[in-house]
Amino acid sequence: MFFLSFLKSVKTNSSFTDAAMGRIAQGTKVLAEGGYERVFRQTFETVPKEQLLNSFACYLSTSAGPVMGVLYVSTAKLAYCSDNPLSYKNGSQTEWNLYKVVIPFHQLRAINPSSSKINPAEKYIQVICVDSHEFWFMGFLNYNGAVTCLQEASKLHGTLSM
Repeated sequence: MFFLSFLKSVKTNSSFTDAAMGRIAQGTKVLAEGGYERVFRQTFETVPKEQLLNSFACYLSTSAGPVMGVLYVSTAKLAYCSDNPLSYKNGSQTEWNLYKVVIPFHQLRAINPSSSKINPAEKYIQVICVDSHEFWFMGFLNYNGAVTCLQEASKLHGTLSM
């Protein structure tokens, strides 16, 4: 039920123009900061010899609705960071932080590509952790590339089902 209400939220709250403008702003930021590899290393802790395999613009499903950002696939983990900070309450204060998710490969149980039965053009990637926590990524500009990259990364670690 939550997933269906989330899909409605994506359709009603996000326009193609908004997404395109967000991607342009995000691309400008990445260029200004020296590329995706550099942004990845500045945003997330990395282990020695960890390499960024690829990055994918997408949305992450959250309880507050879809959040636009970038999914990074490295040799050690999946990592996601929102393009813009999100607000949250800390006591009576409103604070802002980027929304980040970091999942080391040894904590992944499954990566499941899927699509809507009603509209097959709507494609998703479900990520399930060993503690049964799930993340849903959607709205990829390069869905097939993301699926292929995740399949290759999972083969490197040999611990995932797809």
